[in-house]
Amino acid sequence: MNPNKLDHVALWLADRDSIAEFVTTELGMHVIDRTDAFTLVGTDARRGKLTLFAAQGPREQGALKHVALRASQVDGTDTFDLGEGVRIVLVAAQTDTEYDLDHVALYSTDPERTAREYEAYGFEAAEPGPSGAPRVGVGGAWIEFHPGEPGEPERPLLNHVAVLVDSADEAIAAAKDGGIEVDDVVDAPNTYAVFLRGPEHVRIEYVEHKPTFSLR
Repeated sequence: MNPNKLDHVALWLADRDSIAEFVTTELGMHVIDRTDAFTLVGTDARRGKLTLFAAQGPREQGALKHVALRASQVDGTDTFDLGEGVRIVLVAAQTDTEYDLDHVALYSTDPERTAREYEAYGFEAAEPGPSGAPRVGVGGAWIEFHPGEPGEPERPLLNHVAVLVDSADEAIAAAKDGGIEVDDVVDAPNTYAVFLRGPEHVRIEYVEHKPTFSLR
């Protein structure tokens, strides 16, 4: 499936506006797009982003532990609990784009096994990072797996994790060849994407930017 990089993390939220306000006023992000269904925020539409979907609350924590962003002016790490189970961690790192995605931390009943399973989805085997948690890589960013119970929540906080690919159709073909469940295919104005059912019920989006991609 050959994902190029971690593109965005999508959340279900009862109050998306409060989260959007924090990241735009405190972290220097801006609203890239806003519809009745979602708000897309980031510092660059072609780098790591957050998609905040409007949903009925309350939401359940499920698999998501936190989302980590890179910042060159942070001394160590800073953590912000923004409500509804949303935790943003700032990681000190050199970065071309401030507040780009560094990693997503997920709960797993068997972190080592789950990390190995993600390799079948195109992620790269990687050594543990500073947290010591097993992880996989994608374009210089990571998904980490921390001990915990992701469960099967009816109203999960995490909607999906998205990676950028050159061809969503190639991802569909690879999934079918590998016996991986295709959950949905979405042809949107700027993107074309396939959603797969990943390990421990986490949805993974393989998103292709169309030549007409115009978000900033």
